Amino acid sequence: MLDLLLRAAFLPDGRGPVDIAVRDGRIVDIAPVIEAEAAEIIDATGRLVSPPFVDPHFHMDATLSLGQPRMNVSGTLLEGIALWGELKPLLTPEAVTERALRYCDLAVAQGLLAIRSHVDVSTAPLVGVEALLEVKKRVAPYIDLQLVAFPQDGLYRAEGAEENLIRALDMGVDVVGGIPHFERTMEEGAASVKRLCEIAADRGLPVDLHCDESDDPMSRHVETLAAETTRLGLGGGVVASHVTAMHSYDNYYASKLIPLIAESGMHVVPNPLINITLQGRSDTYPKRRGLTRVPELRAAGVNVAFGQDCTMDPWYSLGSGDMLEVAHMGIHAVPMTSREAMAWAFDSVTLGGAAAMGLPDPSLRVGGPATMVVLQASDPIEAIRLRATRLAVIREGRVLSRTPPRVATLSLDGRPETLDPADYAPPRD
Repeated sequence: MLDLLLRAAFLPDGRGPVDIAVRDGRIVDIAPVIEAEAAEIIDATGRLVSPPFVDPHFHMDATLSLGQPRMNVSGTLLEGIALWGELKPLLTPEAVTERALRYCDLAVAQGLLAIRSHVDVSTAPLVGVEALLEVKKRVAPYIDLQLVAFPQDGLYRAEGAEENLIRALDMGVDVVGGIPHFERTMEEGAASVKRLCEIAADRGLPVDLHCDESDDPMSRHVETLAAETTRLGLGGGVVASHVTAMHSYDNYYASKLIPLIAESGMHVVPNPLINITLQGRSDTYPKRRGLTRVPELRAAGVNVAFGQDCTMDPWYSLGSGDMLEVAHMGIHAVPMTSREAMAWAFDSVTLGGAAAMGLPDPSLRVGGPATMVVLQASDPIEAIRLRATRLAVIREGRVLSRTPPRVATLSLDGRPETLDPADYAPPRD
């Protein structure tokens, strides 16, 4: 007797239609036809069943705080940071917890079951750390939540930031964070990268730095991060987030830098929705997109994983916890419209994000966890094009969320018709 059986599904790697059998939270069989009784059967005929979505870069302490205490009028990164500085003294653990839990509910409904969130540790008391450690415990049955000790105002620029960061790690925060381009000088920025990497190496922790989130072509801290990653042997435990300045580097420097990043083994996490919104604000025309060099990094063998960054906070007034929206924007902003690249964009918000977070491979396979999303689409590209409805979200064999299919009922010239967007999919490869 199975706990769950999914019928006639397609998988992201092109297999299908296949049945997926689940018992005791694990996938016990994947085959064209499985004849077995099950406590629950999901008809996934023609639907894509994928690993869960992963967001390797988010700010949960600020999420859903839009308009508090005021709006970001200029829409710039620096006004967002200033606005966050005005909000921090008003924060309470209860308010941060309540907003974060609401966001986690939204995330589950979107099939987003793993999130890495930066939490500001620049100033005491560590309200966000206290709140999000509690949230992490409460959502553990359905979301893998990692926390990054993030000195938003600079490790050296903010008085006591290093002590606060160490205290946050002692409290149980998982990852060492930083923001070298926000230090007072390039020298202090480089010094902060070295110090943060040494702290991580001493404690055996991962590193995830906001790195060169700027239009400045001379902001080159990712070079130092790559060097420190190699020197300290941190390898795949390091993430360079944003790296938007790479969009402004000259080609010669980029051709030197990208192999160093690849050699180090670290990951790169761009955030398409936010990067193309906050960057290029000082340009007239032509305007830079401000998104890092995704194709070149991929060609060098670097794991690139798209992140969401923000949802309704001082930096971004939109967002919905939808990683398919993130992939959709990435395809447009890079741009990358080959079939291979668009399929990769789907992988970047599932498999790639999991690798960047150091999570086990979430691929759907016999013996693996029965954690998956049933999508109203037939393949990954269709899922991105339609921002497909999450028909069912499943964690270790338990259905956490269901959403009815999106359909439109038409009545044209007396011809009633029900339209399913997925019916307009092109032929499968």
